[in-house]
Amino acid sequence: MEKEVIRLDSIVKNYKIGTIVVEALRSISLVIGKNEFVALMGPSGSGKSTLMNILGCLDTPTSGSYFLNGEDVSKMDDNSLAEIRNRQIGFVFQTFNLLPRSTALENVMLPLIYAGMGKAKRMEKATRTMEEVKLSDRMEHKPNELSGGQRQRVAIARALVNNPAIILADEPTGNLDSKTSIEILGLLEDIHKMGNTVIIVTHEEDIAEHAHRIIRLMDGKIHSDKPNIKIKTIADYHFNGV
Repeated sequence: MEKEVIRLDSIVKNYKIGTIVVEALRSISLVIGKNEFVALMGPSGSGKSTLMNILGCLDTPTSGSYFLNGEDVSKMDDNSLAEIRNRQIGFVFQTFNLLPRSTALENVMLPLIYAGMGKAKRMEKATRTMEEVKLSDRMEHKPNELSGGQRQRVAIARALVNNPAIILADEPTGNLDSKTSIEILGLLEDIHKMGNTVIIVTHEEDIAEHAHRIIRLMDGKIHSDKPNIKIKTIADYHFNGV
């Protein structure tokens, strides 16, 4: 494994609902290295979404430690976590989460504004990232003028623009048709080949098969963590005439 990007040590997450304590995560320990392509799977109630929120610094554990690029983020306050999210994590959501009144380019520039980058530099960087996801001709379009696949490409460009440590994609093809889903998976494959660490959270086996490692959760614990020996690539779809 290359340099570790993520280390979880005995992560526990409990939620209190009235007088009942729900154990969402039960002593999760996990290491993910630089340039890994990981699928995180599990049925409803498995703890998959809770783990995703902790990995994305959207929540903190009840106990245990989370090191992101060697920095313990498990006990940070909300402001510090927000800074970590903007600097180190690129999010791609099922529902795109784009600002409807802003252009594609303005949406991509948003993390750079939060990072305090000057206008000229953020325009240059966002434009270059839009070109990388093959949307140079759609920069001035607003989300309602784009197809679902184009909107997800904008979301991926926004996730990439700050050169984050990890790309965290939550059901990234959930709102897309089959053909567009294949295109987006191809883009995620390309991002991984460029050296990025990619984590896809999904309940679909067909999507998980693109990852090089599949981690399955059950009842708040890691049920299995195995390399994917039958990695599916976009070339497989072309081979089958899709």
